[in-house]
Amino acid sequence: MTSPNPLDAALKRLANALESLEAADERRAAAERVRADLEEELAVMQDDRARLAAELDGALAANRTLALANADVAARLDRAESMLRELIDSVDPTRLEEPAAPSGAEAR
Repeated sequence: MTSPNPLDAALKRLANALESLEAADERRAAAERVRADLEEELAVMQDDRARLAAELDGALAANRTLALANADVAARLDRAESMLRELIDSVDPTRLEEPAAPSGAEAR
């Protein structure tokens, strides 16, 4: 039996190495695509987070404004109620009675 030609063996090893290199390159390219997709998804989530944080800040500010307005209106209503109660309490109930019509002066 003849021994394999060293050149053929070297070419076979070179072909195997090239196949391995191509397979590694394909895996690296696939991993790079996955990484790019993940980076894009992360950027979208960061943008969403920033937008949501801004919306939350705005909602909290609006809530504070409404709470202050509510407290102001409640205080005004309390003052108005107190004033009305004082006014009602100060009215002499005898003055509210309708005067009696003079006798003999009836409507015609």
